[in-house]
Amino acid sequence: MEIFLDKINSFIWSGGLIGLLLLTGAVYTVKLKGIQFRLLPFLIKESRNAKNNNGISQRKTVCMSLGAAMGTGNITGVSAALAYAGAGAVFWMWISAFLGMALVYAENNLSALYSDDDAKGPMAYISKGLGSNKLAAFFAFMCTGAALGMGGMVQVNAFSESLSTCISPWVLSGVVFVLILFVTAGGAKRIGSAAQILLPVAAIAYVIVCSAVIIRNKSEVSGAFGAIFGSALGTKQAAGGISGYALSRVISTGLRRGIFSNEAGLGSSPILHSAAESSDLSSQGMWSMFEVFFDTFFCCTLTAVVILCAAPDMSVHTALRSVLGEMTSPFFSAELCIFAFCTVIGWYYCGETAFRYLTKSRYARIFCVVFAIVSSSGALFHAETVWTLSDIFNGLMAFPNLMALILLIGKVRPNK
Repeated sequence: MEIFLDKINSFIWSGGLIGLLLLTGAVYTVKLKGIQFRLLPFLIKESRNAKNNNGISQRKTVCMSLGAAMGTGNITGVSAALAYAGAGAVFWMWISAFLGMALVYAENNLSALYSDDDAKGPMAYISKGLGSNKLAAFFAFMCTGAALGMGGMVQVNAFSESLSTCISPWVLSGVVFVLILFVTAGGAKRIGSAAQILLPVAAIAYVIVCSAVIIRNKSEVSGAFGAIFGSALGTKQAAGGISGYALSRVISTGLRRGIFSNEAGLGSSPILHSAAESSDLSSQGMWSMFEVFFDTFFCCTLTAVVILCAAPDMSVHTALRSVLGEMTSPFFSAELCIFAFCTVIGWYYCGETAFRYLTKSRYARIFCVVFAIVSSSGALFHAETVWTLSDIFNGLMAFPNLMALILLIGKVRPNK
């Protein structure tokens, strides 16, 4: 069964889907006249605006959306990419993030245009913009599956392993169940409030420690960036006589890691931003671009530089140990737990929104309990099959979303 699912997953996440995501991002970059370069002026102008007209505060929405994207992959995922493909993968993560910024702008622009109480995010612009309820239902079903798997069980499984030596899996599962149920039962406002508290604390602590590692190894920083650019463009591979296959592995790994990290084009971002219900069609798109920038250009790059400067074994744990010593394991486990929990509660909102669309807002309370049970069970066993299924659900979310983005391109308006 596992082999069969791996084949399906490989087929879905083949070069075709990756290429379609990047091509759509490139088309929107041209259409929107380099919207990415307008992000900094927008942030300077809008950073003091605390609330939208109707929904939850903008800060909570951004934290909730960032939390959903910034899972354990920003730490362990970057480490795995470097170990497998080398430093050049980081450059291609930047490329995917740059194009992804145009994608998430378009997603959120369309979501703000079409969303209402009955349908939000891609479900809204697929059902109303394209006029296809069946395709919207297909997206919603895949989103619900991804929320239960990738957004819930897989995240809990990822951080539970780091705690297995100090707490019983059954106790941890019970604690996680209570925490998830408590936060998610409060809806978008409580989820946003929790993310607004937890995410900045974890992010600031991580940035401080990583900065200390970089300062301690400042003589290695130029070499780290040299390795990123050299390996990315093939100069080191050519000098070493390494085959083109090695270079293609660098490119494909970096592009995939970038897409998995920021989720641009998959349709989760517009669902999360729909909670804010801004009347400004461009506002949510601009803020979502900031999230992609912060997730990939800042956090993933920070992790990569720290590893390249201070960890010959390509391990984040090893790099942090150079400044934290015996406190490394507790700090590392705490960071993984907080990032993973923010992802869980953020993806709950995606799953609940999709589930409400499928059931016409019935049984929402049932989903809350089911999600808490399924997610907390990730602490009890390895979830290799769930990982694969979740990847499949994630990939199948992208196809109807990209179809809508391509066919509704005339509806998207740039920020002024």
